[in-house]
Order: sequence, then C-alpha cells, then structure tokens
Amino acid sequence: MSLHVSDPVRIGTEQLPGGRLLGWAEWGPGDGVPVLFSPGAATSRHLGFGADVLDGLGVRLVSVDRPGLGVSSPAPGRTFGDFVDDVRAFAGLRGLGRPLMVGNSQGAPFALACAAAGAVRALAVVSGADEVAEPCFADALPEELRRLVGLAVADPAAAERVFAGFTAQGMWDMVMSGSPECDLDVYRRPAFAAAYRRALDEAFAQGAAGYARDTALAMGRWGIGLSDIAVPVDLWYGEKDTGHSPDQGVRLASRIPGAVRHLVPEAGGAVLWTHAEQVLSTLLGRVAAP
Repeated sequence: MSLHVSDPVRIGTEQLPGGRLLGWAEWGPGDGVPVLFSPGAATSRHLGFGADVLDGLGVRLVSVDRPGLGVSSPAPGRTFGDFVDDVRAFAGLRGLGRPLMVGNSQGAPFALACAAAGAVRALAVVSGADEVAEPCFADALPEELRRLVGLAVADPAAAERVFAGFTAQGMWDMVMSGSPECDLDVYRRPAFAAAYRRALDEAFAQGAAGYARDTALAMGRWGIGLSDIAVPVDLWYGEKDTGHSPDQGVRLASRIPGAVRHLVPEAGGAVLWTHAEQVLSTLLGRVAAP
C-alpha cells in the first residue's frame, strides 16, 4: 500500500486558444508515459497520488485544475464537452499526444467525457462519482442528496447558487464526517492531511464558482455517450465506499462497453492513494496488450 504524497516536480500554466489559462502539475519522469489526472471535488493540481511508484512504472502524471479552480481561468457555463476541448488543446501544448487518464471522485464524469470523445487512449475511474440523477438511483439516495440532485436536473443555475455557498473548510468537514474509518486512517495522516488541505484552499482561491459549476454538472444528467466509449475503461471502488456510487459502479460499468469493475476488499473511497500502483499498472497494461 502506497500513501506517499509529495509536491509536484514540475508546475505551470498553459494558455489555451481564446486566452484562458489552465494550471497543471507533474510528477514522475518527464519522458514517461503521459497519464492525465482529473482530480476530485474541490481539489487543485497539487494533490497527486502514487508519487513513490511513478518512476518505477515510467509514468508522467499530469494533473490539471479545471476552470475556475486553483489557477485555471474561469469559464462560466462550461460543459463536459468544453472540458474535452480543453484537454485536447492542453495535450497538444504539453506534448502529451493522446494520453491515458485517471478520473477520481467528481473528476470521473469529466474523464468519462474525454473517453467518450476519444481524447484519451484508456481510462481508470477511481471512486468515481456516478450519474446519481439516473431515475433508478432515486430511492437509494439520502433525502438531502435526492433534493439537490432534483434541483440540479430541474434548475441547474439554482443548484449552482446553492453549491456556491461551499468553502474549503466545509468540504473538509463533510469528507471527515462522512468517511469510513479506513479512509480516515488515510486522511488524518499528517502529510496527507496537509496536502489535502492545501489542495482545498487552492481550489477555492478564486471563490466557489468553479466548484459549483463542477457539482451542478456532476449531479445533473450528464449527456455523455457512455455507450459510445471505444477505449479500455477500468472502474475501481472500495467495498466500504458507499458515497460515490449507490451500487459501487455496477450500473455504470454496464453502460460502458467492455468496462472492467474492480471492487477492492477492506477499502473505502481512498483507493486512489491506497492502491495507486495497482490502478496505474492495470491502466498501463490496457495499452500494452495486443
């Protein structure tokens, strides 16, 4: 089990067509296999994963701040398709070619949009936020979440206004109060807690609008052509994770052709950090296989 987190080894911004900036951070060898990282809710480019295994695997991990988070320029009204366009432009600017991708938590639907558009070669969804607006999940959601999902579907702008009331401290408190003990064992470790708190503070540095737009998109109907995905997709969930997907990715996997679902024993939502080497090795194997 690898829980090592460290500061990026390379960091910067790229100017996209149209003038917006996209913040990025990198770990691992500069000539490694590019793996683009779509981070979880309200976190910045600074919170990576698997820092102690990247050199051995030959992985160049590249994390990006979505628009309005961290140092990336805001893009009001943006869509999943807009994120795909940003990824394609960014990959060209950074010399990533058609990268592999990892999407964590709320970063998952953004990564799935990239897979559906063919912008990446393979994808690992880790503790991925599910499309909870699907009617089949209505009875499985807690009452407050069901209300917010209904609002995101019926009136996305109103939902954004609600989510704009969140803060870095509010996100920390929500995660720490709602996580199983196996995750708290990760999140409370001093090095991880410091990195996570920094990523939350940076994500809200421009205010909450970036997080609010992310969340309204993730909680509403995605409109992503999951059945059109033609690249390898692995879904990873901890067996004790009940917060990211009501059925731990069973239905989500069934909607993606050829998707492989992994249920990790005795793990929760922190699978990305507790099983980083396994996730990355499997992802690399998807493109190495004939």
